[in-house]
Amino acid sequence: MNDPIPVIRDVDHGTAKLMPDVDRERAWLLTVDGAPQSYVDLDAPTHLEFEYVRRAGHVLDVVAPPGVALDVLHLGGGALTLPRYVAATRPGSRQDVVEADRGLLGLVAECLPLPPGSGTALHAADARAHLEAAPDDSADVLVADVFGGSRVPAHITSLTFAREAERVLRPGGVYLANLADAAPFAFLRSQLATFAAVFEELALIAEPGVLRGRRFGNALLIASHHPVDTGALARLTASDAFPARVEHGPALRKFTKGAVPVRDEDAVPSPEPPDGAFSIG
Repeated sequence: MNDPIPVIRDVDHGTAKLMPDVDRERAWLLTVDGAPQSYVDLDAPTHLEFEYVRRAGHVLDVVAPPGVALDVLHLGGGALTLPRYVAATRPGSRQDVVEADRGLLGLVAECLPLPPGSGTALHAADARAHLEAAPDDSADVLVADVFGGSRVPAHITSLTFAREAERVLRPGGVYLANLADAAPFAFLRSQLATFAAVFEELALIAEPGVLRGRRFGNALLIASHHPVDTGALARLTASDAFPARVEHGPALRKFTKGAVPVRDEDAVPSPEPPDGAFSIG
């Protein structure tokens, strides 16, 4: 059998590359302009290679009893790692994936197709525009993993966007966003303040080194109207190869103190990561 070879293709927002993993027979790394976007093992959809994706998987595991089907709206597609995970761990779930880069969506659908019966619909559209058109109370979970290059776009960081997310989520629903920042955390704190203005409960998952301001990195924001099982999340994230902390309650309010919600007219993208923070050779 021939070894798989890399696939390189110009997409709408850069150059995408699918690189086979030499250690796993049908596993692929997706990069866009050198920045890692997704890792997928077609034979093991529950294998989550990236640490922040594994933490997102933990959140998806605790938002409902094991195996219960969910309606999930994913803003940001990549190689569809989390939709594959949900389809495998919660059969019967209905999922919508929104990806602005039509070329990237086509590449993934062609080279890394979803399994039959995944219950997943793909939409080539802007994340905020799709959200604004989505029906009220139509999602149990809303996952926002939207990056323009290596930055979270400004138009999905505002109070208006947060209110749209709250409208689309059912009363017991959960919003989960992948963010990136470094000390002094102006962007991350502004996002916490923005979603605290709309949702009653917030939690944050990040590596201790990121929270202590030692380096740039990912942080997962969780927002809901009902408490998420932060105890279970803390146990799961602490047992990972690269342990993370779950912050909530008074500690998170102290971290956010002084930040104000972001209006559309004041919204800015997340900060540019330092050289080498996310890129690979």
